[in-house]
Amino acid sequence: MDLQILRHSSAHVMACAVQRLYGNTQFAIGPATQDGFYYDFDSTHTFTTADFATIEAEMAKIVAEDLPFIRQELSKAQALTLFAGQKYKIELINDLPESEVISIYKLGNFTDLCKGPHLERSGQIKPDSFKILSVAGAYWRGNEKNAMLQRLYATVFNSKTELDEYIALQAELERRDHRKLGRELDLFSFHEESGPGLAYWHPKGARIRIAIEDFWRAEHYKNGYEMLFTPHIGRSWLWETSGHLGFYKDGMYSQMDIDGDDYYIKPMNCPFHIMVYNEGKKSYRDLPCRWAELGTVYRYERSGTLQGLLRVRGFTQDDAHIICTPEQAAGEVAEVLRFSLYMLRSFKFTAIKAYLSTRPAEAIGVEEQWNFAEGVLEKVLQEAGLPYEVDAGGGAFYGPKIDLKVNDSMGREWQLTTIQFDWNETERFKMTYVDSDGKEKRPYMLHRALFGSIERFFGVLVEHFGGAFPAWLSPVQARVVPVAAAFGNYAKEIELKLRQAGLRADVDLSNERLNAKIKEANAQRIPFTLVVGGRDEQAGTVTIKVRGQEEQLKDKPLAEALGYMLGVVASKE
Repeated sequence: MDLQILRHSSAHVMACAVQRLYGNTQFAIGPATQDGFYYDFDSTHTFTTADFATIEAEMAKIVAEDLPFIRQELSKAQALTLFAGQKYKIELINDLPESEVISIYKLGNFTDLCKGPHLERSGQIKPDSFKILSVAGAYWRGNEKNAMLQRLYATVFNSKTELDEYIALQAELERRDHRKLGRELDLFSFHEESGPGLAYWHPKGARIRIAIEDFWRAEHYKNGYEMLFTPHIGRSWLWETSGHLGFYKDGMYSQMDIDGDDYYIKPMNCPFHIMVYNEGKKSYRDLPCRWAELGTVYRYERSGTLQGLLRVRGFTQDDAHIICTPEQAAGEVAEVLRFSLYMLRSFKFTAIKAYLSTRPAEAIGVEEQWNFAEGVLEKVLQEAGLPYEVDAGGGAFYGPKIDLKVNDSMGREWQLTTIQFDWNETERFKMTYVDSDGKEKRPYMLHRALFGSIERFFGVLVEHFGGAFPAWLSPVQARVVPVAAAFGNYAKEIELKLRQAGLRADVDLSNERLNAKIKEANAQRIPFTLVVGGRDEQAGTVTIKVRGQEEQLKDKPLAEALGYMLGVVASKE
């Protein structure tokens, strides 16, 4: 059975159940979604998780009654009369053209404004195949100026087995939620008092971030990039010239008056990189310029859209801009794609798919530019053998792009890398280089965000690894645990030697029992737990408990233990 039709029909069944149970209710919308369905209600009853079983039981009754879904067509005037008293339906109807034929669906005593399609009868839904998952607030039509409604999220499948598998998956996703693990592992926090959507990195989270950034910088230098550092604010001229004040002002933070001039906090790094480029004449011999920056930017996001590290108001883009001649463009795109794939695979993302977004209707630039750039991007994808889809018309107005999306360990798709042509900024800022024929010409510019942002990438990594980071990323790579307090000094000696060798190590000198200490090390997902006692102190040895392995590495001389752990860290496995 088609899941979209099944889920859309089940949304009507849930709304019918709510109507039967809670009379004074205004009905908004109830669409199917990728994973289930929801319905928005404006009710005098406040829904809680305690209501779920009651609503599900009423839904089961409606399914057992095997009610038909009856479709009817009405004029606009008839529909307004039918839904008198239902203000959200009235608003939707009034937005429709006068001549449009309006369809409704009846299910028992419940009638909804709907295009369909639906099942023939409610009895086609299996009584044990649906479940209400959660309740949340939702603004009418997604506008925070409108009324706040109650949204019941639910799902349905063709069988109970599929439902059970989905519920188990959701439980695992909840266990891996980066916001939950961020608290449990003491990685980061958010504070409403100082402003939502602004992340605070704790020492352990900062250690992981530094490991990511150090790797990022080292690999960029290996691949011919130079680093830039640019300001966090810029005079309004910069944003007027770039076009951000015209196209993106609502996403920028308010202007500041400094010495009588207007300044804005930067939402993008690219205008600053262009200012560096325009400092002095450039020859074709100077190109390509590959300039990268871990540049922190700030963009306004509505409070209702903020989601842990995945959607924030302040974030650090792993930005790069490649400025080159047209003849160099194909080679540079191919190299950026190769480098991007290498970096993503270094973090154990193996399922990677590309999306090629082409010229939109409102595009700027000449047709030859677009044809050339789209041809370059597609040829590079084909030569790389990377699976891709074409998003016709999905490019930005200033150039086509490639997006790379990865599947995490749970099979979810995340959009990370973007490789974007841009001839808007090169024109606006009058960027030039002197070509071999002595004439000044416009360079091509590629924007490239490899991870997207450090914050979002970090959140994805937390969920991808379930908090159990590979040893090279773990904030604490090794913990030393003495079997008794008498061996605390030896444990501290071992910890010091581990840190001197370059490992991130600590020691547990708490009064807890040994099993409790080991359990805590496991809960913190520490890769190596070194247990030491009297015999170890005499022999200069340790016993290593490796995360995820039952077998212990017993009585290892410290030098051998260090070599083993450092080898695992270096392998990035």
